Amino acid sequence: MTDIQSLLNQIDKTKALIDSRRPFAPEEVKELDAYFRIGTTYSSNALEGNTLTLTETKVLLEDGLTAGGKPLRDCYEAVGHAKAYDFMLEAARSEPFAFSNDIILNLHRLFYRGIDSDKAGVYRDRQVFITGTEYVPPPSAGLPALMMGFVDELNDMRERVHPVRFAAFAHRKLVDIHPFTDGNGRTARLLMNLILVNRGYQIVIIPPALRVDYINALKAAQRERDPGDEAFIQLIAEREIEAQRDYCRMFGIKPPG
Repeated sequence: MTDIQSLLNQIDKTKALIDSRRPFAPEEVKELDAYFRIGTTYSSNALEGNTLTLTETKVLLEDGLTAGGKPLRDCYEAVGHAKAYDFMLEAARSEPFAFSNDIILNLHRLFYRGIDSDKAGVYRDRQVFITGTEYVPPPSAGLPALMMGFVDELNDMRERVHPVRFAAFAHRKLVDIHPFTDGNGRTARLLMNLILVNRGYQIVIIPPALRVDYINALKAAQRERDPGDEAFIQLIAEREIEAQRDYCRMFGIKPPG
């Protein structure tokens, strides 16, 4: 396994170069937000089995045109995720910033309300089970207390842990708690990116091609014997590096050697 600290050092060196190019013009920020809005919506949904292609997602979000023959739910997921993405950016750029249950609930509500308005932004009221893993999420009765503790933990950690490690932790912990009946993975990825944007890092996209690696890394962190989140942190760090390369390519910045 790659040394994670070396990856974080590389990320911070590249971040310094990108920061030297700031501030971006308002038009540049708008175009970047739109670029990642489509990419994150497509990839995050595709990880969960959504059948819309990147092009179909782009046409739906930009032109409001649905793809013929595709499930209506897939379209609702794309539109909902895009709305949650917009809120994620707004929350990440708000000052002063603090984590709250309302932020997490609203990320889920905006994503899920077109699919099931009664369950959107509402903690689950029953036990759920995750296919393909031995991990069993906590009972529903304890969710309010678990989520309050999670938010307190996030606010306590935000200045003490490297932002990429912190973002990976927040993602993994929310998936562990599994507070919603459905949509936990997408909410967790939005929360992860909220943290990265808030701290001046780039939005992480996990492509469908890495779905198996992504799931296995999460399973390694959740297993009963010798759990460890290093593989998951490494995956997120590597995706941050890829996102930085995208920025450097778009702005003609030569990344550090």
